[in-house]
Amino acid sequence: MYKGLKLTVIIPCLNEEQGIERVLEKMPAFVDEVIVVDNGSTDRTGEVARRFGATVIREEVRGYGRSYKRGFAHASGDVIITLDGDHSYPVDAISYLMEAFLHLDVDFLNASRFPVRDPRAMSFKHKIGNLILSFAMSLLFFRWVRDSQSGMWVFRRSILEHMNLESDGMAFSEEIKVEAIRNPRIRFGEISILYSSRLGEVKLNPWRDGVQNLLFLVKKRLARGPRR
Repeated sequence: MYKGLKLTVIIPCLNEEQGIERVLEKMPAFVDEVIVVDNGSTDRTGEVARRFGATVIREEVRGYGRSYKRGFAHASGDVIITLDGDHSYPVDAISYLMEAFLHLDVDFLNASRFPVRDPRAMSFKHKIGNLILSFAMSLLFFRWVRDSQSGMWVFRRSILEHMNLESDGMAFSEEIKVEAIRNPRIRFGEISILYSSRLGEVKLNPWRDGVQNLLFLVKKRLARGPRR
């Protein structure tokens, strides 16, 4: 519990036994619920997560967005916090993010990885790809977003009922932000965090995922879905 708010942390994982241990051992005591969505891991990810007291949910259908939607369905907190299981996002910054979330009085807070201070954390091509995608989102949806691809967010669980989340893949990260900034009921904010190099194997294909994410943004802009 944090200042009267129940907190749920959701972590999607695919073969992250090394990283998830580091993440969970640093999890703040005030977090009420930790949900690890195991997206078909063949290592000890689930076993390690259970050892640290996390609720482990198995999602056999592969996909970043698919994992998050499964996790959201099981969350009970007033506020949901997300991060990856590879120890690249700062678990110890959760209190800092919660303070910013409350001080800014927003419904959705995006944790921007920029400026990247650790040169090992993000390759040059990843930086360029993120810049292009963030610029495209800002241009298409008329709102400056510094890091459209960040996987660390803080938001009120209640806003999910006002979102139309379709992507089951990597584009989910940008889609949830698009849904937040397009909806006048949802107050959106962004703040910088310290991003680190990941532990374990890289799962992303920067060119394939980058092109797919760009096309998804265009498709999302052209869609005329109802605001809920």
